[in-house]
Amino acid sequence: MASVSHYFLLVLVFLDSHAAQPSCLPGCTCSEDSFGRALQCMSLSLGKIPKNHPEELKLLRIENSPLFELPRGSFINMSTLEYLWLNFNNVTVIHLGALEHLSELKELRLEGNKLCSVPWTAFQATPLLRVLDLKHNRIDVLPELALQFLVNLTYLDLSSNRLTVVSKSVFLNWLAYQKHQQPGCGAKILSSMVLALHNNPWLCDCRLRGLVQFVKSISIPVILVNSYLICRRPLSKAGQLFHETELSACMKPQISTPSASVTIQMGQNVTLRCLARASPSPTIAWTYPLSMWREFNVLTSSTAEDTALSELVIPAAHLVDRGNYTCVASNSIGRGTLVISLHVQPAQALPAPHQTVHGILLEWLAVADAAEEKWFTLYLASDETLRKEVVHIGPGINTYTVEDLLPGTKYEACLSLEGQPARRGRCVVFVTGRDHGELEARERLLHVTVVLCAVLLAVPVGAYVWAAQAPHCCREWGLHCCPQCRKTPRCPQAAPQHRDCAYRENIAVCEDGLGPRDAEGDEDKDREEDWG
Repeated sequence: MASVSHYFLLVLVFLDSHAAQPSCLPGCTCSEDSFGRALQCMSLSLGKIPKNHPEELKLLRIENSPLFELPRGSFINMSTLEYLWLNFNNVTVIHLGALEHLSELKELRLEGNKLCSVPWTAFQATPLLRVLDLKHNRIDVLPELALQFLVNLTYLDLSSNRLTVVSKSVFLNWLAYQKHQQPGCGAKILSSMVLALHNNPWLCDCRLRGLVQFVKSISIPVILVNSYLICRRPLSKAGQLFHETELSACMKPQISTPSASVTIQMGQNVTLRCLARASPSPTIAWTYPLSMWREFNVLTSSTAEDTALSELVIPAAHLVDRGNYTCVASNSIGRGTLVISLHVQPAQALPAPHQTVHGILLEWLAVADAAEEKWFTLYLASDETLRKEVVHIGPGINTYTVEDLLPGTKYEACLSLEGQPARRGRCVVFVTGRDHGELEARERLLHVTVVLCAVLLAVPVGAYVWAAQAPHCCREWGLHCCPQCRKTPRCPQAAPQHRDCAYRENIAVCEDGLGPRDAEGDEDKDREEDWG
């Protein structure tokens, strides 16, 4: 009977001990193996670390879940956890206090997540950590003090990340931390580190010089998983192994220029040049007084591995562009400046050109029946060319501009209705001048011509004008018709009532002898009588 009671008591104790354990998370696997008690959740929609877990848990494995972050206090009540495997999730952020309560943690595996950075000081809560697997993430920075709380680390995998520059001090400091942990002055270092750094886009410039030298001379206690580290940039070193490349020491920019003082005439183009030598390669910018209002093109090119040329292009310089232009070159080591003085002189006064007239405006007034529906033909000829220029002018147009006139040249312009030959009575002759003095005289005389006797074609300032020698009828061509007496309007808007209202067109306009005269003597008297 006693033996039966003892057996019953053992069964009750066994049942009570299992009743105290919570049930395993649905979809997960709870087991107890060589690691101890383990909780494994594979391919579940877990957005956070589960709180319902067995006591004295030694291993937690969560993979292929949408787990996004590890917030502070994620592992509370998991102080016995030694192995944390969170591979191939969506972990992007690890908060600073996320690893609290994990003082027994030995392995942390975060392969295949989306970490851009790691809060390295968070490892102060995991002094026993020996394995840290961070491969296939997006980590691009490894601070010099990253390993200060990982003195017992034996395996660090940073392969297949986005590291470009890492200081050798990261690993030299780790060795120093280990020595500091060992008792005795010359004690032998017991632990070693297996290090994986391959498949990163290494930027092989002066900033990587220390790591390259470290890799070349690496020895126990540091062991590289793959010693064939390859440069990705710059292009001049792309594809080179660390063991093959030679990197120069870093230096701040040193700037030079072909000319520190430039003098130009107003309106000229000028290019200011600045040559900067630095390692790593510098970035170059320009500052000048009007940079907020006037933006110039800047051309930057690389003339050598550690030399850059910057050119500031100023088109058609103005007086306001003069002043000091500062070239600023900078890199991670420092910066350098160089001032170039630009002097812009006013444009020198040019001698008066021989061609004082570039163009002329011809104007006419047609008073024929339905003049607004008529087409006209303008004939233009000069004594320098044998052929006439023929221009067809549509209805409603009463002006035409003649450009590119030659100096000292006589021109004749004739106007007729479309399809009719030019007649002398509808022509005007003008002569371009030869020097500046004549231009002033012509300007005065031409105003007189236009105001007092607007002939068939009104000619603007800057040319000698006199009319051809045939009368015309004001009814058909009342174009700025000259008055017969002082009381008659100067330019009537309607044609006279009879066809005999022709006037004398043989008028010498240039009264001071600058233009040719076609009539003298009695005709001068007649003209005086006509003008009253």
